[in-house]
Amino acid sequence: MNVFAGGDQMGENIRYAVQIGAVDEEGASDAKMYDEAIVDAAYAQELGYSSVWMVEHHFSDYYPTPNPLMFLSHLAAACPGLGLGTAVMVLPWYDPLRFAEDVAMLRTLAKGRLDIGMGRGTAKLEYDAMRVPMDEARDRFRECWEVTQLALRGEPFTYEGQFVSIDKPITMRPHIDPSREINFYGAIGSPASAEIMADLGLTPLSLAQFPDYMLVKILDKWRARAGQRGMNTNVSLPISAKCFIGDTVEEAREEARGHLARFYRLQAEHYTTDTTPWDDIPGYEQFAKIFANMRLMGDPAQNDPILDRSLVGTPETVAQQINALRAIGFDYFIISNATQGVGREPRHRMMRRFAEEVMPLVETMPLPERASMAPSAAE
Repeated sequence: MNVFAGGDQMGENIRYAVQIGAVDEEGASDAKMYDEAIVDAAYAQELGYSSVWMVEHHFSDYYPTPNPLMFLSHLAAACPGLGLGTAVMVLPWYDPLRFAEDVAMLRTLAKGRLDIGMGRGTAKLEYDAMRVPMDEARDRFRECWEVTQLALRGEPFTYEGQFVSIDKPITMRPHIDPSREINFYGAIGSPASAEIMADLGLTPLSLAQFPDYMLVKILDKWRARAGQRGMNTNVSLPISAKCFIGDTVEEAREEARGHLARFYRLQAEHYTTDTTPWDDIPGYEQFAKIFANMRLMGDPAQNDPILDRSLVGTPETVAQQINALRAIGFDYFIISNATQGVGREPRHRMMRRFAEEVMPLVETMPLPERASMAPSAAE
């Protein structure tokens, strides 16, 4: 496989990762939250997780990590051999050459696996501050990805696009050893995104918050379009999920209700879900529906539906939920309860119980039948 492939071969082994973030108990400074993320990464490595992933966000309390690649470069030295990932880098905000160079530097410095999830972002606050029109997002994403692929080949290239023009041949440095693979993924915001990512040659990066029937549709649409393009569809398929584990299902749900209510209130504020004119922004019309209930999920009394789509319960029920996602087609699970206000004890308790109790159970339980593409009566 070359270094800029869309995703690695699906294997028999399930892969587990932890999404870390700049979070801690209320009132912690940014410096303290960064220290906590480093501690979480080291603990994930100690517990045997394959990788840690980070998100990119700007200008708010919603994961204030504006440069994941820089943070991961630090982790490459602090936790040698630990796999590293992004979920996601927002390509429309980047100069494509600088993005490709930064990825190449990280690949050169990091000794473990490298997964680069990419998306086009959804927060108007961030787009406005970056001085990038949101209606250009899809085309800017495509051009950045096209330039990145050319640059990572380590050969002279030129490029002519709507936003990027490279008329004199250049060769990017550092050159990457062909054995040092980079797995690239495209974030999925809707079933239609699955076909778009296939057209770009990218493997999907999915969210467990979608209902099972929609996850089935996403993978089926991606496989169909990718197959038409001659892509290898037998690749590792990652999915990100919030996770809370208790001795009883109700104990886990009670802990999740409070933390996720705070998370969705902050998310609604960051994405200005009530005031952004989604229907008027080309390429973002579907988010009017996606974000319609986000304010409701900020109420602990009303967020049970999102708990049903997260990994919340006893070790046994969480293992069953993992296997339900495996039956759909996923084999790479990125778990997290690292949201604003969640201290080290509950973060590490979840990571430890998942590693010590859930992972072994997953291997012993039979896979259920694959979910249907039709929504249930409750959805």
